[in-house]
Amino acid sequence: MRIHITKLKKYYGERQVLDIDDLIFEEHKITAITGPNGCGKTTLLNIIAGLDKDYKGEIRYNGFYLNKDITDKMTLVFQKPYLFKRSVYENIEYPLKIRGLSKDIRNKKILDIVKKLEIEDLLEKRAHLLSGGESQKVALARALVFEPDLLLLDEPTSNIDPDAVAILEREIIRFNEESKGTVIIVTHNLEQSKRLGHRIVEM
Repeated sequence: MRIHITKLKKYYGERQVLDIDDLIFEEHKITAITGPNGCGKTTLLNIIAGLDKDYKGEIRYNGFYLNKDITDKMTLVFQKPYLFKRSVYENIEYPLKIRGLSKDIRNKKILDIVKKLEIEDLLEKRAHLLSGGESQKVALARALVFEPDLLLLDEPTSNIDPDAVAILEREIIRFNEESKGTVIIVTHNLEQSKRLGHRIVEM
């Protein structure tokens, strides 16, 4: 999915937090957004995701304004993921279920993604009781399992151990290479942006 932003301005009261004249996120690429705290990285991600509609300017997705068909093909993983108070399996199954996939296909996709993220042993655990690294893996699994056209990531590896970071980064790259999905990742980690990004946008 190609994202084209033009003349975007965002204010919190009198304070302007975003002023983007023209910015394109290329289709099939990983773009890393970096910058200091408070520069508007997460705000921009929320606007692209359709969670924040209080802005001026235009955003087009493959040439179209945001609509249900587009939102059905995108997902956002938050820095602190919200997981349902159900099993890990049910959490990962959710996006497949609401899209009407059969039980057999859902099961196959779930088993495949948990193997890639090395969380097979968590399937029956209650998701809201997991550690930080485990929660991030489950959140990413839930995001990747339906193969979105647009994957939005807000600091997905902050405050988790290096082994978990390596697994998450590996699967983000694999997703991009295999499914050709567009990825936009907000990160304060410059080294991570270099490892993952085809392009780095500094704010």
